[in-house]
Amino acid sequence: MNMKKLRFLSILILVPLVLFAQYERPGSAGGQFLSIGVDPRAAGMGGAFISVTDGAEATYYNPAAIVNVGHNALSFTHTSWFAGINHDFAAFVTNRDKIGSFGLIFTGLVTDEMEVRTPLQPDGTGETFYAGNYRFGLVYARYMTNHVSFGGSVNYVYSSLYKDFSASAVFVDISVLYQTQFRDFRFGMKIENFGSELKFINESYPLPTNFQFGLSINAVQSESNKLLVSFAAQKPNVGKPIGSVGAEWNYKNLIYLRAGYKLNNEVQKYALGFGLGWTFKQKRIIFNYSYSDFSLLGTVNRFGLNLGF
Repeated sequence: MNMKKLRFLSILILVPLVLFAQYERPGSAGGQFLSIGVDPRAAGMGGAFISVTDGAEATYYNPAAIVNVGHNALSFTHTSWFAGINHDFAAFVTNRDKIGSFGLIFTGLVTDEMEVRTPLQPDGTGETFYAGNYRFGLVYARYMTNHVSFGGSVNYVYSSLYKDFSASAVFVDISVLYQTQFRDFRFGMKIENFGSELKFINESYPLPTNFQFGLSINAVQSESNKLLVSFAAQKPNVGKPIGSVGAEWNYKNLIYLRAGYKLNNEVQKYALGFGLGWTFKQKRIIFNYSYSDFSLLGTVNRFGLNLGF
């Protein structure tokens, strides 16, 4: 990498750190569902995934990494969140060598059915409603050099609480991925959820803007086994820096075992996961599962399916 590219990457790292370093305002951002991890593989590695991601889920974790999709890829995930809330994710990526890679992303967080209650009718009015948060995005990425790719997404987020109580916003994600052939060493960074505010009635709330960077490498690499280790750090605009470490053991691209741990996080702690992969009629299919510990809040289970074709 020449000095110009090195300086460019340095600026991408330093500017967000300067911008976010002085802010720590927990609970002051809206659209917090955007910060919920969407992929079981990523969750099983403790979220240390920004440099690891290489499928359709990269539309969320690192848009620049969708260049690694062979032709087309699909990703579906269901997460059983707390209090009967469902969190779902879907993404599609297609690779067009001459003009770049394109993707679509959807995320939805929907509550269970709830009763309408008022001060005069605390036992319920007979009406019911659902509260939901939704994200829709368009993603694009392409190689800048043989080792560096650049990507981004334009997104629309819509939050609906009850009838006319709704809000919307537009935001972008911008990311870079640097990868080498030495044990598949990678380095990635991203600025996410940078955009307008969500306004409910007379109050406006910024989105959970966040700066992330991370690296990964195959600590063990043989014909049958690989041990991938990764590290990631992030600085949200409303809280303290958070780190995560993760590992994935891969046996012949058939069986995957994963573990991860969150650093400097008072709620999220450790995570475990596994994956099963197989090839069927030139289609690559991987089923993933993760189990995440949230201390006193309980645990979260994620189920996902990734397809490459």
